Amino acid sequence: MSFDEDRSTAYAVWNGFLSSHEFQEAVLACIGLIEENGITRWLADNPKMKAIRQADQAWFVEVIMPRLLQSSLRRMATLVSEDLFNKMAVEQMIQRAGNLHHLAMCDFKDEGEAMLWLMAPFSVENPAKSRDER
Repeated sequence: MSFDEDRSTAYAVWNGFLSSHEFQEAVLACIGLIEENGITRWLADNPKMKAIRQADQAWFVEVIMPRLLQSSLRRMATLVSEDLFNKMAVEQMIQRAGNLHHLAMCDFKDEGEAMLWLMAPFSVENPAKSRDER
């Protein structure tokens, strides 16, 4: 995990299959970084991340999503996982979270494109409809 204070941007690399403890510890570290530093942009590097347990998905939606939606975060780009089960888990969590309010999310295959989207000026956009794959 890294943080660029000048750009208010953070970057996290996820690898492999994480136990519930590892997943929750890592996610809590990420949300803590967002809350403590007023981060507005996030890049999740997920190509090597594996499936997320159902219990961890529920925990994320119930505990973390409300904090994310109350945080300074405005834009999240995800480099999508190569693992089909991870892709499905992430989509299910987003659907269960419901209205994303001010948080725009978009999936990418290319890090350069993801960074261009992340660093673009904020505008009035419909975040719920901005979750697509580029």
